[in-house]
Amino acid sequence: MSSVSNPLSGKVVIVTGASSGIGRATARTLAVAGAEVVLAARSRAPLEALAQELGPRTVAVTCDVTSGRDVADLVERAVEHFGRIDVLFANAGVYIPGPAQEGDPDAWAHLVDVNVTGVMRCVRAVLPHMIARGSGDVVVTSSISGHQAIPWEPVYSASKHAVQAFVHGVRRQVAPHGVRVGSIAPGMVANELWGEMDAERIDRHVRERSALRSEDVADIVLFMLTRPPHVAIRDLVVLPHAQDL
Repeated sequence: MSSVSNPLSGKVVIVTGASSGIGRATARTLAVAGAEVVLAARSRAPLEALAQELGPRTVAVTCDVTSGRDVADLVERAVEHFGRIDVLFANAGVYIPGPAQEGDPDAWAHLVDVNVTGVMRCVRAVLPHMIARGSGDVVVTSSISGHQAIPWEPVYSASKHAVQAFVHGVRRQVAPHGVRVGSIAPGMVANELWGEMDAERIDRHVRERSALRSEDVADIVLFMLTRPPHVAIRDLVVLPHAQDL
């Protein structure tokens, strides 16, 4: 097939949080676009099922992004299996809403370790490979909550603000090395992270324009990754049409 129908042909992509939601949808979308995909998540069974679905150009690696050893192993496995890393989609994340006075600080610490430090670990692990080759793309899943503080999810908002600051700083550091870094910031997405797993409920949200599908976000990740080398998308905010933020 042509490079137009396979715009990521031969590209090696690591997707974290690939066992569900945006990560799973993006892995499928990028595989269809010709990418060789390294699927990473903590949950082994759904990861293996997705790898089997996507075929021989994928490999599944159980990885907890809060573990430096796991992240190092993930990158080593990607390089051993495919020879290089072209793209990191740093997508793994957890969500905790609720009033601060009722929250569990230990749960908040775990959220920060996944949403912030986990992103940092993964980016740190892939950058030497990309810089050495003089090219690469890093896309991080942020949130509209990283652009404004949402009152019903202050801790989650804080984590995504930290992600935004990290992305912007690293982007400027590595631009001279041919590496692009950007973030995608969705609004409400009807998927497992927000407790939405029923197909009829998801369809209703979409009809009402109150939520996106995971596949909508995946399409935008593909768009970001297929821009010409001279085009860098720093931030891309995408909201369901009826979301008033």
